[in-house]
Amino acid sequence: MFLQEGAQVMMRVVLDTRFSGERFAAARAQRGRLHYIAVAAALPPPPEGMQALWPLNVPGFHRVIVNDEVTLDLLVGALDALLPQITARVNEFHLDAAVTPAMARTLAKLALQGAVLHARAPDEALVWALTAAGFACRIAPSSSAGDTAGGAPDIAAVYRSLRPRPPAQAEPVRRAVVIGAGLAGSSAAHRLCARGWQVTLVERHARPAQEASGNLAGIFMPLLSKDDNIPTRLSRAAYLFALREWRRLGGVGRAFEGADCGVLQLARDQRHALVQQEALTTWNYPLEYARWADAQEASALIGAATPHGGWLFEQGGWARPSSLCEAMLDACGERLQRVFCAEALSLRRVDGEWQVRGADGVLIAQAPTVILASGAGAGQLEQANELPLFKLRGQVTHLAAETRPPMLPLVVCREAYVTPPSNGIVCAGATYDNDDDPGLRASSQQENLARLAEIIPGEEVAALARTAPLAGRVGFRCAAPDRLPLAGALPDYPNAGRLEFLSDVPRHEGLHCLLGYASRGLIWAPLMAELLVAQLEHTPPPLEAQLVDALDPGRFLLKQRRRSQ
Repeated sequence: MFLQEGAQVMMRVVLDTRFSGERFAAARAQRGRLHYIAVAAALPPPPEGMQALWPLNVPGFHRVIVNDEVTLDLLVGALDALLPQITARVNEFHLDAAVTPAMARTLAKLALQGAVLHARAPDEALVWALTAAGFACRIAPSSSAGDTAGGAPDIAAVYRSLRPRPPAQAEPVRRAVVIGAGLAGSSAAHRLCARGWQVTLVERHARPAQEASGNLAGIFMPLLSKDDNIPTRLSRAAYLFALREWRRLGGVGRAFEGADCGVLQLARDQRHALVQQEALTTWNYPLEYARWADAQEASALIGAATPHGGWLFEQGGWARPSSLCEAMLDACGERLQRVFCAEALSLRRVDGEWQVRGADGVLIAQAPTVILASGAGAGQLEQANELPLFKLRGQVTHLAAETRPPMLPLVVCREAYVTPPSNGIVCAGATYDNDDDPGLRASSQQENLARLAEIIPGEEVAALARTAPLAGRVGFRCAAPDRLPLAGALPDYPNAGRLEFLSDVPRHEGLHCLLGYASRGLIWAPLMAELLVAQLEHTPPPLEAQLVDALDPGRFLLKQRRRSQ
C-alpha cells in the first residue's frame, strides 16, 4: 500500500526526476517498504551490487524488483513525455533542472497530502507554479557544491492543497484464489505469494501447465517495429522484465529447463529485410537486445544458405513452460495451497467472498479475490463468457534424433520456428488453425515441415516431410481480437450502461483475469502478474498509463458500447 490517509501498511513512494544512486541508497537505508520511481534520459550505470538486475538502455518503463521490500522503476526517455504516464501516489519528490513550471500540476496530481518536495529552481517561475498547484514552498540559497553566490536556490515544499483528494483505498485482504496453473496462473501465484498473500491455486489437471503451456518448448523474444507501436513497447517491457525475473529465480537452464541461446528471426524476402534493418537503424538498440545478422552470418549460424539475413536477439531463447511453472510454484512456499484435479465451473459472491464451485456445486475454494487464469477455459464461467476471446489450435511437430532433424545452436524462426534439441527432441511449428480438433493431423505436420524446409533449405530437411513419423502435440491458445493480453478487473457486462471512458466500465468486485496470452505466454506472464498485483495492492503499475489501458479487460466492452451509441 501507499502511505496515505487511513492506510495501515506503510510504503514510501519516491519520485526522482534524475536518478541518483546516492539518493536511492539513502532511501533504501530507511526502514519499511520502498517504491522508487526514477526518470533518466538514458540508462544510468547500475549501483553497486545491482549489475545483474540492471535493464538494457532501451526506452520505456523498467521494473526492477530488488527484493520483497524494495522496487525500483527506471523510466528511460524524455521527462515531459514520461511524467504524464506515471500512475502513483508519491510521498517524496526530488526534482532536477529539467522540471518546468508547466509540470507543476502533473506533480500535484501525484502528490499525497503532506508529500515533501526538493527541487532546484532556475528562476521564480517554478516556485510560483508549484505554489499555485498546492505546494507550500520555502526557498533557501543553494548549498550544493560548486554553486556560486548567484546560483539557483533550493526549494523545499510540502503538498498542502485544500482541493478534494480521491479517498484512500482500503488495504486488500491478502487471500486469493487463482484458477489455472499454466504460465498465467503460476506467475500470478508466484508474485502474490512474494507479496505476502495466501493463495489457493485451482487446476483441473493433476499437474501444472497441461493446456496451452504444455508444449516442450516455448520461445522468448521481443517484437520490433519502426513506429514503436503498442505491441512493440509492451513486448519490450515484458521480455526484459521476464529475463530479470528469471535471473532472480535462478536462471534459464538452471532454475528451469531451457536455454538463452539466442533467437534468429529471418527476413521473408529482400523487402522484409529492408524493413527489419530500418527498425534497427531507427531505434539504435543495444546489440545484446537486437542486432542485424547479414546473410553470411545467418547462414553460418544455421549451417545452410539463407539469402536475406535477419534480426538476432542474443538474449532470447527457449524454455519448457511446465518446468518454469513448477519452479515458480515451488518458490511460493507455504503460502500456496494447490487444489488440483478440480475444475472450477461456477463463481458466486457471498458475504464479500467469491465461492468457487465445481461439479455438482461442490465448494472448491473461496476468497475475497479470484483471478481467472485458465485461458480458453475461462469462457465457461458466467462472469467471463462475454469476453471476446477465441481459441487458436496449434500443432507442434516433434522430431526425434533418429529422424535426422537440423541440430541448431539457437532458435530460428520466420513463418514458423525450430528449436535446438532438448532431450533429443527438436520442436518445429506451430500451426494456427481455427478448429477444435485435439488430435494430431498429418496435414498440420506437413505444414510445419514445409515451413521448416523454407527456413533450413537442403535435401535432408526436405526429406523429413516424407520420412518423419507423425509426432507432436496439439494445444489451444487463448487470444483476443487485438492479440494483446487481458490483465485487470473483469468487466460486468450485464450492468454496463452508457460508457465514455474505461473508468466508467462497471467491474465485478474482487474478480480479475489474466487471459489472452496467445503464443507469447512466456514473456507476457511475469509482467502481467506484476501488473495485476500492483492493481490489487494499489501500488504504482510497472507500465505507462497508456499501456495499462491497452491491457484493460474492459476495453472491448467500452468499444462495443461506444459503437452502439
